[in-house]
Amino acid sequence: MAGGGIPIGGGNKEYPGNLTPFVTITCIVAAMGGLIFGYDIGISGGVTSMDPFLKKFFPAVYRKKNKDKSTNQYCQYDSQTLTMFTSSLYLAALLSSLVASTITRRFGRKLSMLFGGLLFLVGALINGFANHVWMLIVGRILLGFGIGFANQPVPLYLSEMAPYKYRGALNIGFQLSITIGILVANVLNYFFAKIKGGWGWRLSLGGAMVPALIITIGSLVLPDTPNSMIERGDRDGAKAQLKRIRGIEDVDEEFNDLVAASEASMQVENPWRNLLQRKYRPQLTMAVLIPFFQQFTGINVIMFYAPVLFNSIGFKDDASLMSAVITGVVNVVATCVSIYGVDKWGRRALFLEGGAQMLICQVAVAAAIGAKFGTSGNPGNLPEWYAIVVVLFICIYVAGFAWSWGPLGWLVPSEIFPLEIRSAAQSVNVSVNMLFTFLVAQVFLIMLCHMKFGLFLFFAFFVLVMSIYVFFLLPETKGIPIEEMDRVWKSHPFWSRFVEHGDHGNGVEMGKGAPKNV
Repeated sequence: MAGGGIPIGGGNKEYPGNLTPFVTITCIVAAMGGLIFGYDIGISGGVTSMDPFLKKFFPAVYRKKNKDKSTNQYCQYDSQTLTMFTSSLYLAALLSSLVASTITRRFGRKLSMLFGGLLFLVGALINGFANHVWMLIVGRILLGFGIGFANQPVPLYLSEMAPYKYRGALNIGFQLSITIGILVANVLNYFFAKIKGGWGWRLSLGGAMVPALIITIGSLVLPDTPNSMIERGDRDGAKAQLKRIRGIEDVDEEFNDLVAASEASMQVENPWRNLLQRKYRPQLTMAVLIPFFQQFTGINVIMFYAPVLFNSIGFKDDASLMSAVITGVVNVVATCVSIYGVDKWGRRALFLEGGAQMLICQVAVAAAIGAKFGTSGNPGNLPEWYAIVVVLFICIYVAGFAWSWGPLGWLVPSEIFPLEIRSAAQSVNVSVNMLFTFLVAQVFLIMLCHMKFGLFLFFAFFVLVMSIYVFFLLPETKGIPIEEMDRVWKSHPFWSRFVEHGDHGNGVEMGKGAPKNV
């Protein structure tokens, strides 16, 4: 197998331009699209640990948790209906991300963001006023449609707007918004759970309207990316936009490369079918395996079910919600580390360090829980120091994810696709992410019940596999213009065999191929 890392070949282009206040503010607003995803991840685990919510919608789980003291701690939340409440969102997001690809390509990135915000807003309203389980599920499905529409264009938008030297930091703003959404949701859950009358869960679920309004309004005021404007035929507007976001007049070289990429893109009749061509094998492989690996780090076991998990390992309700807040703070702070370092240290270094850190922590947590709970799931009196040690290792694990596989799982796929397959490939990326998010969410409580502490070892195995994969097969993409990314595949010792070295810079041979359908 080929060795890890690639040399960056000679003749690298260095487009002039600055990190202007305009592009910085624009990317911050766009990155807030991650708030809806993060808020939902954080809020769902919190409300499913609130007794009034369980008593109203999932009485069987409530009885197992509070009245049947003989129930194995590992299995107290094992309910297919409860799991469907959480995971139905991600199946809907998978489907909507495929539709979003066509809208993003033909009508621009902004329209998909607008649809995402509106659908999420309606879903939040239905969930906040829900009186039956079916209303919860319908609301979750609409939330999922919103997330699918938002997650598809936002990373692309950020990668296309950002100067290539700062692309990593600005793109990770999306992941930072996800972590902020998770943290805000955890804090709100903590306080809403204390409301007398037991209706705080309605505020938790209905509060999703706030991030939905942010992305909806933001999509209306954001400018289009030059790449998208060229793709839709507005070259004059695209050049003026490029001058504005780069803060200089001399943008001819970058603009000409964007036009060349667009002209090549127009030759592609069917971007979905073109994804299967041999020369796109590296990008397609990354679009599938990176989101697959991201979900099998086990992070969503922590983020979806942090309060449930902490409750299951001996924390009381208030303590479990507070522990989720602590992991949320760690998540935000560690993501800021990635923003600082991704364009300095590179993507591979963060991937590998984060993988090693997560692997060690997962083994440590499995050993700690296994030693105290065994296979019976009944720990007796759990010493406070012991619980603190478990939370500490989980926090170190969350930090490792937050500066590696969390942000880079969105950044790397969004920057490696040539324009002619970019929307379709990003939809594959989001769809695979949502598919395995759905599967992990759907089977986690069953796996926790049957695998017990071994569940952490299960995910630790995948972290080991994905770290080996990164070492050998993921090239470094730091500091390479987005429309020049083909260089990393041509000079990689393994992937170069799939790339046609005579191709145009974006992977399409000029002068060949059918005209694009209108």
